Amino acid sequence: MKHINPDTLPRTNGYSHVVEVTGGRTIYISGQIAFDRAGKVVGEGDFAAQVRQVFENLKAALTAANAGLDDVVKITIFMTDLGHLPTLREVRDRYFTTAAPASSLVQVSGLVHPALMVEIEAIAVAV
Repeated sequence: MKHINPDTLPRTNGYSHVVEVTGGRTIYISGQIAFDRAGKVVGEGDFAAQVRQVFENLKAALTAANAGLDDVVKITIFMTDLGHLPTLREVRDRYFTTAAPASSLVQVSGLVHPALMVEIEAIAVAV
């Protein structure tokens, strides 16, 4: 896996412009939300708690596929309020500690449950 950030594109903040992959298994993780194992909302009204739960759910999904966060090549983040972007970046950077994946961010008017503020889907490539 090769992470590329060409000088001809703007400087990145916690993501890579390009991730080149050769070989491996491709794993698609559905959008993860701040539900616990029992299906209850974690961190109602607390954006940081919701983002942490989402990343923990991503880790659990990846583990089930014998992969980890270092195998993630692309994430798409859906947020109801972009004002929480600094918090998202702070929490995200605790989980992606090596090269950051390619990333897209979309503001949405709502998610599947009214208390949810963030959803993240991922694509990973593992050996």
